[in-house]
Amino acid sequence: MRDPDRRPGDAVAVALLLCLLAFVAVLVAVPGREAGERQASRRLVASLGLTDLCLVTEARYTRHPSLADRHAPFQDHPLALEHFPSGAILPPPPHLTHAPLAR
Repeated sequence: MRDPDRRPGDAVAVALLLCLLAFVAVLVAVPGREAGERQASRRLVASLGLTDLCLVTEARYTRHPSLADRHAPFQDHPLALEHFPSGAILPPPPHLTHAPLAR
């Protein structure tokens, strides 16, 4: 028999409270571990001599957007259409879209 003093919503409230506590525990535990992982990644990058973030591996102008030039997407011919899907997702780097500052 079911206990007349216990409502069905009590179990839901307890489950939500447990989920909230687990979420808070994750929020507390992650930042300390992330700092250690970030330092390890920096040491690895320095030891391997890596240059830049590689987002996708399709074309040279999408691998390293900060190193792309204006003509890289049109390397086949000037009227070539973009044939890599990542070229439609990644915007051009800021140094190619903004006018240079007058000095």
